[in-house]
This record gives sequence, structure tokens and C-alpha cells, in this order.
Amino acid sequence: MRKILILLISLMFTLTSAYAESINRTLSSLGVNKDNISVSIKNVENGNVLYELHEKTQRVPASTLKVITTAAAVDTLGSDYKFSTKMYKSTNNDLYIKLSADPLLSSNDLGLLLDGAIAKNIVPKNVYLDDSIFDRVEWGKDWLAEDELESSVPKFSAYNIDGNLLKIEVAPTANHVPASVTVKPFYPISFMNLVETDLHMQNSVTIEKSDSNIPNMLKISGVVSKLYNTYLPVSNPKMNFILRLEEAMRNKKFQYFNPIKIALLPKSNVYIVSQVDHNLSDVVAEVLKNSSNLASETLFKTAGAVWANSSGSFENSMGMLNAYLKKYDISNKDINIVDASGVSHNNLVTADFMTDFLVMKSKSENFADYELLFPAPGMGTLKNRMLYFKDNLRAKTGTLSGVSALAGYIVSRRGKIYAFDIMINDPDTTSADKKNIEEQILREVYINN
Repeated sequence: MRKILILLISLMFTLTSAYAESINRTLSSLGVNKDNISVSIKNVENGNVLYELHEKTQRVPASTLKVITTAAAVDTLGSDYKFSTKMYKSTNNDLYIKLSADPLLSSNDLGLLLDGAIAKNIVPKNVYLDDSIFDRVEWGKDWLAEDELESSVPKFSAYNIDGNLLKIEVAPTANHVPASVTVKPFYPISFMNLVETDLHMQNSVTIEKSDSNIPNMLKISGVVSKLYNTYLPVSNPKMNFILRLEEAMRNKKFQYFNPIKIALLPKSNVYIVSQVDHNLSDVVAEVLKNSSNLASETLFKTAGAVWANSSGSFENSMGMLNAYLKKYDISNKDINIVDASGVSHNNLVTADFMTDFLVMKSKSENFADYELLFPAPGMGTLKNRMLYFKDNLRAKTGTLSGVSALAGYIVSRRGKIYAFDIMINDPDTTSADKKNIEEQILREVYINN
């Protein structure tokens, strides 16, 4: 029996070594610097290592960090949690809107809230917003000021509405005449318009901060030959929310003309008029499938608020995350987390930590549902990637300047399920080459195991 056991261990080691040699040859053939790559691949059934490369080295995970922070948030909130924005009426005939920081809330939803008041023939003395769900921090720790105009990195707060984005339309006019620039919906922002109409050129438009001392003045430059649309984050989510609410009131012909104020919802003598809900599963899909940073930060902060029974703050959210990791006996000594979404380059994890986490999740009762939250090839952030694997891959992508990462689960041709994490922190390798490296590593897993 002992000889048989030794033989099996020896055979397993030989197979693992052969695979390691194969993947090392693949990496060598791609001409990459392996010192900048971390890889960990483990069998989810037993946690055995299939392949490792710099698995204990801390790397920037980019948006693959969302795998960790989202799982902790969902565990804390419960799968039945809803982001509920509610309108209440007091006995003083005042209306209160209790904000939930719902990252999916839209201007249309504000109209639905008002419909409830209109149906009850309510003409309020005052309208108040209760924003106490979150603290006043609207920007991630260590996020860069240069990202403030990036549509993928909007501010996040209790006042989330329409993704906290503005649509900028740049339309051609006559040849060699300044283009037309329109902001939708209305928001007090101005442009130093340097965009020229050139009917013989391709669209090329740049928006940047202006050197002017005028508040909310941006510089837009370039050329357009046809309609060009882009999106900008709002600089003041609270002001934007109030503008959208006032607009909804006008559209609904709602009889209220006083300023909208901020106040806590009274603890008594109020009743609910209407509410708008969005399911947790829809928010999680935005996070994992579409990699929404707004939804990720909001979800994490909401879970921190629930965990601490207090207003949401990053400190409460980290307390929630550390409690979650402790609950499942996962050490946090090899990680440094400064936001929920992976935007900061100061987030650090190891590939070994990530695959330990993924293996742990594979043991949970709701693993099948959890796995389906990851995009499959052709879906979300994998829309044009990993098509070779069809339905055998579920993975979260991560991309920052100089960084590409991929983490998730793959089913090999022989039906074995592996958790994997690949992080490439190399500014000298192109984004396309990084993605090719990730795919070639996973092809080795899929074909040979």
C-alpha cells in the first residue's frame, strides 16, 4: 500500500512538473519577462496546485479585486437585499426621500416616486432628502485627480443618479466652422470650444481641464465630421441629483416650487408614499459583468453600513471585509486594499491569495449562482475575448495602465474545474500582448488537464 501511495504521489508530481514545463515554454515563446507575471492555478476539488509562478509576490489586481469585495458585500447583505429609495409623508405634510445610494437609480425612477405622491393628491410644504446612508467621501482613496474626467470613474455617494454621468454631444456644423457642443441633461458646465468641423477627417475629440479660473469650465478640442457622443462624470453629485429631481417635478407637473432641502427622516409620524427597488443581483451583475466602478464602490460601502449599523464609510467596509475573511479562515496579511473596485495602483494582492479565495468560494452552497455572476466568453468585459473556451470559462477581467489581470474558473477538456489568477504588471508589454499571455496560459490548462 505504501509503495502504491508513493507511486501515485510521484506520478502526480511528474504530471504537475510536465505541465509547469509546458507553460514555461509557452511563456518563453511569447518573449515576456516572467518576473512581472504572477500565476496561480488550483484544483477546486482539493486545492492542489497545478501551476504557480511568483504566486506570493504582491501585484496590482486592477478590477479582479471586485471578486473579493463583491463576495464579501453579498455575504453581508444577503441575496434578497434590495436598494430601496423611498418617499415618505409626514403629518406636517412634508415629503422625505430616503436615499439608498442605489447605483441603478435613474431619472425615470424619480418620476415613479412622484407618481405615488400625485396619486395620493399630496401637495407638500417641503421636500427633504435624507442622505445619511453614506459619509461625505465621494472619491476613492489614492485615486488620481487626472481620472476625474474619466466616465469609468465617476464620483459615488448617496446621490447616485443616472450613473452620475452627463452625455456630451459634439455635432458638425459647416466645414471649417466650430462644432456644436451640447450637454444632456442640463448641468452647469461650460466648454472652451476648440472643436472644428472638418468633413474630410475622422472624429478626434479631447476633453480636459481648462486653465481658466471660471468654475466648471472645460476645454474641448479636436475635429468632427459626424455626430460624436461621449460621457463625463458630474463634479457635484448632490447638485446633479437635485437638478434631476426638479426636472422630474416639472415633467410630472408636480406642485412644488420651494427649494429642496436636506434633513433626516423623522423616526415617527411618517408613512411611506412610494418606493423604487433594484435587486442586489442586478447591481452585482453591473459589478462583475460590466466592471462598474460606481456599482462596486456603492455596494461595498452599503455592506459596510449594514455591518456597522451606521453610515457607510470605507473604514466600516474594511471592517466588514476583514470579518468576512476571518469567518472563512483566509489570512489578509498578504493583501493591501484601498478601494473596492481596483482603480488604485496601491491595491496589492497575491495570486495565491486570490486562488485560495476562489477555491473557498467553490465550496459554498450557492457556488453555482456565484460562478454565473462572472462573465463568460462573449459577455460583458469578455465580449470579444476568450471565445475559444465557449462556456468552459467564467472570469473577471482587470485593466489599468501597465496592468492586466484575469481571475476566475475554467473547466478543462477532462471536466476538471480549476480556480486561476493571472496578474501581469508590466508597462513594457502592450495590452494586447498581456491578454494573449492570459489566453495562452489558460489554453494550456484547458487542453492538457
